[in-house]
Amino acid sequence: MILCAYLAGSVSSAVLVCKLRGLPDPRTQGSGNPGATNVLRIGGASAAAMVLLFDMLKGAIPAYIGFKLGIDAVWLGVIAIAACLGHIFPVFFGFKGGKGVATAYGAIAPIDGYLTLLLIVTWIVTLLITRYSSVAALATALLAPVYTWWLDDRFTIPVAMLSTLILIRHKDNIKRLLKGEESKVSRKRRQQPQD
Repeated sequence: MILCAYLAGSVSSAVLVCKLRGLPDPRTQGSGNPGATNVLRIGGASAAAMVLLFDMLKGAIPAYIGFKLGIDAVWLGVIAIAACLGHIFPVFFGFKGGKGVATAYGAIAPIDGYLTLLLIVTWIVTLLITRYSSVAALATALLAPVYTWWLDDRFTIPVAMLSTLILIRHKDNIKRLLKGEESKVSRKRRQQPQD
């Protein structure tokens, strides 16, 4: 399951969606991060929504299968981390991937419907207030273990493991935020240069 989760995570939704939609490679445009936020910048909301959905499924499906197989909670956390590491270091895309936020949230989603709702609301509210995707991700990652402990404490440690991974992946964003250099999210699609 750990290997399957890693391989599922290694499928870069952002790169594939951009190819299907005739958009530039997200690894070479915008922030260079192959994730939903960067696809939003270069391709608009519908392309970003597709990437977000597929990235979440990469985490949700392995975690859910593992849960159904009766795998211990801590090992479920390891499976979820494997899916995230696949997204971050994808074997199919030269080991250059995204931050793993959507994949991590997807892995957490099967735990509890209320937990999923709390994570989504936290992310959206923080994004609307700050306009920083990174701040929304960081706030949600910090609160995810607290929400999990409140709703189903069996999974607190695995969720804390995922949250720690997300925080580590955002170290450069944290530095840019402290310097005031982090870019805000805009819903406007960038115009591509005409040939």
